Amino acid sequence: MNKLFNSVCCMILCALGLSACNNDNINTSTVAELDLTRFAGQWYEVARFDHSFERGLVGCMATYTINDDGTIKVLNTGYKDSFDGKYNEAVGKARRPNDAEPGKLEVAFFWNFYSPYNVMELADDYRYALIGSKKSKYLWILSRTPKLSGADMDYLLTSAQNRGYNTNELIWVEQKDE
Repeated sequence: MNKLFNSVCCMILCALGLSACNNDNINTSTVAELDLTRFAGQWYEVARFDHSFERGLVGCMATYTINDDGTIKVLNTGYKDSFDGKYNEAVGKARRPNDAEPGKLEVAFFWNFYSPYNVMELADDYRYALIGSKKSKYLWILSRTPKLSGADMDYLLTSAQNRGYNTNELIWVEQKDE
């Protein structure tokens, strides 16, 4: 029990530390409009920065479902090391804390410890999105299809670089073709 308590305390302190000041020199400004109904649905993870909670996963997808109360159910899935590997899923929740900033969401996978989920770029037809947090170590490129066109990818990479992200650190997520 003591080990569990210590682990929980450590996670709480880490979460609080992550939500402290943003010392990164990145632009995390978000889109001016975000229709959550259009954003809902299935997204393929095209690329991401490395982090412990998705390390080694391929075929990563995120599915967003609007709940009756306006919050969002988040289902993240992937396979460990290969498509024959262990299937993993994480269920979380998201919310929009301020309607005046529609592109700034918060997501939680652990109790009510919410982290920033910034929709920084979004295609007019919702075919791709660039997602960040308040720290430069979190970045995702999402798409409605397993692969993006060269023009869309160039646009998102340029946008991320212009915002201060080091895109050389992106991990390109293996996806099955449709």
